[in-house]
Amino acid sequence: MSTPDTWRKSSYSGGGEGNACVEVALRRTHIAVRDSKGPSAGTLTFPTDAFASFLRAIRTPS
Repeated sequence: MSTPDTWRKSSYSGGGEGNACVEVALRRTHIAVRDSKGPSAGTLTFPTDAFASFLRAIRTPS
């Protein structure tokens, strides 16, 4: 039995209704990412450690 994902939007979702962003859902073994403007269009999934590395890389000034 699977449970529904809890999707979270970034605090940088833009103006208006805040739908110009991606959403993420934390799962046991990976992170799911989808477009908030078209959530039924599909998701991308990443292993948790790879997503954490990605976040560290984009937060590090170049």
